[in-house]
Amino acid sequence: MTDTPKILAFAGSTRMDSYHKKLVKVAAQGARSAGAEVTYLDLRDLPMPLYDGDLEAQEGLPQNALKLKELMMAHQGLLIASPEYNSSFSAVLKNAIDWASRPASADEPMLACFSDKVAAIMSASPGGLGGLRGLVHLRSLLGNIKVIVLPDQVAIPKIHEAFNADGTLKDPQQQASIEKLGENVATMLSKLNG
Repeated sequence: MTDTPKILAFAGSTRMDSYHKKLVKVAAQGARSAGAEVTYLDLRDLPMPLYDGDLEAQEGLPQNALKLKELMMAHQGLLIASPEYNSSFSAVLKNAIDWASRPASADEPMLACFSDKVAAIMSASPGGLGGLRGLVHLRSLLGNIKVIVLPDQVAIPKIHEAFNADGTLKDPQQQASIEKLGENVATMLSKLNG
C-alpha cells in the first residue's frame, strides 16, 4: 500500500442521539482497524439551505456546502449510515448530496467529489426491515453519480434495542458485520491505491 486510505464517515441524520451516528462510528472503527484514516462528520455541524438553483445562481454555493465538498475531495472512501424515511433515505442526506454535486467553479469537473469514491452503506430501524428499503434508493443514487458502492450492506432491525451504553452493538454478529463494512472500504482502497 502506497497511501493510507482516507475515509469520510457520516450519517444521514442530524438528531443528536441518532442511532445512525452510532452505527457509522462502529463501521469507522472497522476501517481504522484495517489501517484507514477515518474522519467522522456530523451533518448537524454543516447546516445548509434546501438546494435552490436560484440561490446558487445568485450567491454561489453556501459556505457549508463548500466545506462538505472539501471534505469529500480529501477522502477516497465513504461510510454512510442512512435512516429510512417513508421507504427512502432522508431529506438531509439528499440535500447534502445535491449541494455537494454542484461544481464550485467553472473548471471543476462534474461530480468531482463523488467520482470513483468507494462507499459502503448501512441502515437501521426500529422496524423489522432495518431500513433496507431506503438503501435501495441510496445505492441507486450513488451509483448514478459515479460512486463505487460495494455490494455488501447491512440493515439492522429493532435498533432501539441494539446498542450497549458504550456505543457497541449487543449482538456480536451485528457488531462484526458493521465493522466489516468499514474494513471492506479500507481494503478496496488499499488495493486500488497499491
